Amino acid sequence: MAYLAPIHRPSSVRLTLRLNLLDYKEECLVLAKANRLEIWRATEEGLEMAYSKSIYGRISMLQRIQPAGSKTDHLFVGTVRAQYFTVMWNPTTQTLDTMQSFVDLSPENLRDSESRDRCLVDPTGRLLVMELYEGVLNLVKIVKPRGGKTDYLEKPEQVRISEMKVRASAFLYTDTKQPKLALLYQDAKGNVRLATYRMLDDKGHLALQFDPKKDRENDVDGLCVGAMHIIPVPKGGDEGSKRYIVRNATTAKANLGGLVVVGETRFTYLDDESKATVEYPLDEAVLWAAWEAIDERNYLLGDDYGYLYVLTILVDGATVTGMKVVKLGQVSKPTSLENMGNGIFYVASHEADIKVIRIDFQSSPDQSVTVLQKIPNIAPILDFTVMDMGGRDGETQLNEYSSGQARLVTGSGGFEGGSLRSVRSGVGLDDIAILAEMDGIRKVFALHSGPSLPNDILVVSFSTETRFFKFDNKGEVEEVETVRNLSATAETLLTYNLNNGCILQVTQHEAVVYGNDPIHRWQPPDGEMITAASGNQNYVLLSSNGRTLVALSIQQNLAEIAHQELGDDQAACIHVPQVLGDVGIVGLWKSGSVSLLDLGTLNTIVSEKLRRTDGASVPRDIALTQILPPELSGPTLFVSMEDGVVLSFIVNKDDYSLSGRKSIVLGTRQAQLQILPRDDTTFNVFATCEHSSLIYGSEGRTVYSAVTAEGAVAVCSFNGEAFPNSVVVATTDELKLAVIDNERRTHVTTLPIGETVRRVAYSARERAFAIGSIKRKLIKGQELITTSFRLVDEVMFGELGEPFYFPQNNEFIESVIRAELPTKYGDGELVERFLVGTSFLHDSEVNIRGRLLIFGVNNDRTPYMIAEHPLKGSCRCIGILDGKIVAALNKTVVMYNYEETSSTSANLTKTATYRCPTCPISIDTTGNIIAVADIMKSLALVEYTPGVDGLPDKLEEVGRHVQQVFATSVAEVDTDTYLESDHDGNLIVLKRNREGVTREDRLRLEVLCEMNLGEMVNCVKRINVATSKDALLIPRAFVGTTEGSIYLFSLIPPQHQDLLMRLQSQLASLPTQGLSYPEFHSGTIELSPGNLDFNKYRSYVSAVRDTSEPFRFVDGDLIERFLDLGGDVQEIVGRALGVPAEDLRGLVEGLRRFC
Repeated sequence: MAYLAPIHRPSSVRLTLRLNLLDYKEECLVLAKANRLEIWRATEEGLEMAYSKSIYGRISMLQRIQPAGSKTDHLFVGTVRAQYFTVMWNPTTQTLDTMQSFVDLSPENLRDSESRDRCLVDPTGRLLVMELYEGVLNLVKIVKPRGGKTDYLEKPEQVRISEMKVRASAFLYTDTKQPKLALLYQDAKGNVRLATYRMLDDKGHLALQFDPKKDRENDVDGLCVGAMHIIPVPKGGDEGSKRYIVRNATTAKANLGGLVVVGETRFTYLDDESKATVEYPLDEAVLWAAWEAIDERNYLLGDDYGYLYVLTILVDGATVTGMKVVKLGQVSKPTSLENMGNGIFYVASHEADIKVIRIDFQSSPDQSVTVLQKIPNIAPILDFTVMDMGGRDGETQLNEYSSGQARLVTGSGGFEGGSLRSVRSGVGLDDIAILAEMDGIRKVFALHSGPSLPNDILVVSFSTETRFFKFDNKGEVEEVETVRNLSATAETLLTYNLNNGCILQVTQHEAVVYGNDPIHRWQPPDGEMITAASGNQNYVLLSSNGRTLVALSIQQNLAEIAHQELGDDQAACIHVPQVLGDVGIVGLWKSGSVSLLDLGTLNTIVSEKLRRTDGASVPRDIALTQILPPELSGPTLFVSMEDGVVLSFIVNKDDYSLSGRKSIVLGTRQAQLQILPRDDTTFNVFATCEHSSLIYGSEGRTVYSAVTAEGAVAVCSFNGEAFPNSVVVATTDELKLAVIDNERRTHVTTLPIGETVRRVAYSARERAFAIGSIKRKLIKGQELITTSFRLVDEVMFGELGEPFYFPQNNEFIESVIRAELPTKYGDGELVERFLVGTSFLHDSEVNIRGRLLIFGVNNDRTPYMIAEHPLKGSCRCIGILDGKIVAALNKTVVMYNYEETSSTSANLTKTATYRCPTCPISIDTTGNIIAVADIMKSLALVEYTPGVDGLPDKLEEVGRHVQQVFATSVAEVDTDTYLESDHDGNLIVLKRNREGVTREDRLRLEVLCEMNLGEMVNCVKRINVATSKDALLIPRAFVGTTEGSIYLFSLIPPQHQDLLMRLQSQLASLPTQGLSYPEFHSGTIELSPGNLDFNKYRSYVSAVRDTSEPFRFVDGDLIERFLDLGGDVQEIVGRALGVPAEDLRGLVEGLRRFC
């Protein structure tokens, strides 16, 4: 049994709509992201999400409806399964209330429209038209509710039309009460034409028959063959004179109130009444993607490359005299554009980040676009890889996402919007106050002027001075010259409050205790300075010139009690913990080691070498504190290394020995470690680096969570009266107060590539990602495509070495993997190589349609080609089995023997082949089994048998799923168990039946689980996570989709299967169940707007098979909604299951922590 939960929700925006939904005085923006509705509103800081709700269906259309008598607009929503409903905003409950819903019951023999489903409402708000099928219109009249009913949509009526391949449609602006619909379509001969129809007759009844000969009011041909959009143009209220229809088309003038046909090479304006046209040829061909009205005469257009244009209709009074198109700047390729007013536009995108821009129409076109806000979008996920940030020193690779140790790196977006994205679990840092704008901050410290907390003094240290800020009990901040006479003319290395009411300050020149009379002071010998300092309530440990360690006793008025010369070594960092008593820690430069010292004598207690044989990094910062509860573990020692690796050890409280060494990569340079209090017995550690992290304990494990602290250089805890439990964060240019949000969330870091990142592979040895990317350029109207293979750094994503370029406009990368292959030279050890499969767009030679390339990496970290092997088909995917290369070609899976004779040459020899039913799209190798996902014929298991006694190697089919499935990806998730995805958005778990009675039974793969995800999956990657025997889930794979979603796929242990299935059934039936309890009002526990059925939504659906409910699959998103229910509803669910509600809450909280 399987469990699927989202770790990153869909980010692609396919549909947008502006309407007065929340307030009749204020417009808001509604977005459709796969199955989620989001409502955004404008604020002073930019657009902010006001409401978000997932529904039981993938959204295919949005439209605005304003029923009679309603001040606010209602939202019409349609799904891909022909389910439709309207909702209104309830200001009392702050939720969406369903007003009306219906299901389209059209015959199954109707053919879906070639373009996306469309929904239009005429300008008078009387008629709604849906385009769902070829040659069919669904007409719905919008009426005034009667008889005390709230329904305002009449029963849909279907009308046949002769225009089959409709490209675009729009209602025109007319003076009559008869809505007129324009259809841009392609006829049987491939010509693009425009037809217009009246939708209501003279009596206001629906026109239920459209005869092209009788009912067409306009039939325009000769339009641009690339036309895909039509723009209706209002008549305008200031025409100045009446319009007179001229029957002679040769002398007729085109007046306002018509439409613009947007073509690739020319625009055509049509006045539908006079039938006059105006042509406007473009200077160069443009592929248009979206448009939006600026005003009645100007329109914003976006093209396939993300460039924006302004179309202006030139008029003389009410007569259209021409058109003009002006090119502006480049943003994201739009799926939709929305005019937010005051020159601000929302640019929705499927292939790049969503942007909010301002356009200054008075400035020069190339400088008129300003990006105000950028909202990350990681769709579509073309490929991804899992980077285990730990495991550098040989420990087990965990791939555990929730702990922050696993980082997913995705190849996202398309062409100009292409990028690498780092997706990692983390916590939020919510800013509460900006204290000052300043740069050059080195450290920050919090003090209290009274005998105890709260903090009311902030000490900010710079390279040449120290500044002091004092807080009052209301949170007002004032900068003061000094506090308690602390030095302000030197950099402060350390300062903190002592238990006796004094304050210790250490600068480069002295250590001083302020508050006593006389003041106690210690200074280094002449010619030396203090380079590092750390202390507790009893001791201060100093480093003088980096070569001498000095221990001072605070109880003895800073008397020097111990002194140690380091000889030819130097102290790289020192630390005195608040736990473990009188122990100090020093990290050494030359030896690359860390030592625990007795502060009374500075004698070494324990020493640990930190470097591995191939490393030269040195420790740069140290923190020892109690991360996990004392009853579970001893203190944890963290050592930040110069190369960005953080090492951790468990410290034995009795003999101070170090054990349990682990490592994790947080950046490319050393992280600064700051201990923050958590509760009375445990602490957190804040690590500031390129990707700042919060280290804390959770459920007996150490968690590394990403933190939204871009540019942080120093932090400290600040528990003030007005700002309790806060942290001070110093960045490169400002000082601010913030609060750490305990709720974990997904953090996304972006590296814009400007190219389609087709494939991604990760090498822990090279500490780099290998990417295959495709770049396009438009030069003088001609599109040039360039493909390249390159390496980028694992942390900063900076390019390494020089890219390897492929022939222009001909060869494309299909697959990239990292592998260890055998060699025939030297000691015959395995070497790391990158394997690249390609395909040719045009056959340059007979029978050569692709190549298999082997790349190595030289000392400059530049990929170089070792071997190439021409193929008779495109190399769709590659795998490694028993040291041999498996390549999936157009119709065949081929196994090659690899012989590397030198570091620059190798040979590939074909050893075995397997013929596929159609075309393999994905493969997965485990042991001697190759799982082959076919583009039409589902999954087959192929067994590799090495040849013996002179017989050749053999690939033999040992299992097959016999149903028709258009597969997209496959991965083994357990022994003989495979997860397969298809292009209809289904997930199927298949099991090999080795124990079958007959051979047919053993060859047939059994379906263990299946459900419809609603999003097409591009990539499935298996992971290995160590779990306990009583674990709620066994994580097995990550799943990436075209909509930008990432899911965690898990197997459910047998002891939890029954409860989770019954819990899902109860939650799915809540809308119905709620009506049977008198204490609940109808709709109080509606989990999805529209009264949609969960089982129907998640049921398997394809062109050949449709089920009624998911099979042995648990939807984690639904299960987690249990926590959003009221306590009384939770009690009802618990009673139905026979489980206390408190136990259910604990169960669901445990499931949520996996993601």
